[in-house]
Amino acid sequence: MKAQPSQISSEAPLQLLLFVDKRPSSGERIRQVRNCLKTLAAEHSREPYTLQVVDVSEQPHLAEHFKLVATPSLIKIHPEPQQILAGSNLVAQIEDWWSRWLRSVDDFLEASRLAEIQDSNGQGSNGQDSNRAEQIRSIEESAELLKLSDEIFRLQREKEELQAQLQFKDQLIAMLAHDLRNPLTAVSIALETLEMGSTPKSDGGFRLNPDLFAQLIRHARTQTKALDRMITDILQAARERNSEFRMQPQKLDLGQLCQEAIEHLGDRIETKSQQISTDIPSDLPHVYADVERVRQVVVNLLDNAIKYTPEGGAISVAILHRTTQKVQVSICDNGPGIPPENQKHIFEDRFRLQRDEGKDGYGIGLALCRRIVQAHYGQIWVDSNEEQGSCFHFTLPVYRLTPSP
Repeated sequence: MKAQPSQISSEAPLQLLLFVDKRPSSGERIRQVRNCLKTLAAEHSREPYTLQVVDVSEQPHLAEHFKLVATPSLIKIHPEPQQILAGSNLVAQIEDWWSRWLRSVDDFLEASRLAEIQDSNGQGSNGQDSNRAEQIRSIEESAELLKLSDEIFRLQREKEELQAQLQFKDQLIAMLAHDLRNPLTAVSIALETLEMGSTPKSDGGFRLNPDLFAQLIRHARTQTKALDRMITDILQAARERNSEFRMQPQKLDLGQLCQEAIEHLGDRIETKSQQISTDIPSDLPHVYADVERVRQVVVNLLDNAIKYTPEGGAISVAILHRTTQKVQVSICDNGPGIPPENQKHIFEDRFRLQRDEGKDGYGIGLALCRRIVQAHYGQIWVDSNEEQGSCFHFTLPVYRLTPSP
């Protein structure tokens, strides 16, 4: 039975509390202590003690009250003085102290009997019994106050976390409303232009030439993909803000995944007339990673590189078999770079550079990348010089027959 503060009984003169934790051995320890006490008390017509078990993880307020530093611990809380036994040899210690505990119980009972006689003769109150009752009541009240303090602290933490979540959702909704407007407007203009251009002229021809028609289609498709990416990012952030990643690592061809990501974003690269180069060795070993999670990282970093690289600029993707244990991916651009004072913050939740306040994005992409890479026991970092571009690097573990972190 788990002890609550209000359950510290005063029915038996010898009162004991056994503090344990959730280790597998705790159950056997409890059984040994109980059997030892029953054997020692067998010579009495009734058990002169009560034993209550306290799990310190469930009632830390009681452990704090008695200032415990280790488990298992057995505390004699009555009769006074209070005594604490601790260590793995509790049974031996109980056997050693048992006779002295019984003498203290006999002394207490004798004092209580004399106090009752004095009280019945009008010679005073039952002082010892009153002291004992006061001691038990003091323990109960102190433990209850500590328990309430723990509960208030826990509720305060929950309140702060809920407030942070609500604020996070409000920020996402506000940014979503702002950022969706630009691509939606671009798609709407492209569709209206296509609609007007598809109206036949008086000579039977069309108002749009094939090249302009194809360009408008590509532009609309690019903006539609941007909308899909924004919605995916925001749903991902809202769903995983306070949850653990569910990883499904497997043997993965990282070079092929990077090539697919480049093709996926090809329209955006072509729209800005950017040049992209790759350095992916043909003998690159496979990695042990979650396919979709790693795809998120690569697409996110490539998306940032495209966003910050000027028109006609250059982007590079390189993969290096860095050590026997790790493979490193590097995605570089020749954009404006990142100020040195901000480089250590860019992987934090919702951190955005001041220059990006009016641009698309939520300040969650790099934080998500960090979580994914760290979940693979990898590292992610940035090398950057202002006005010279940035290189983002991350590592993943090499696949082995028996993969290990």
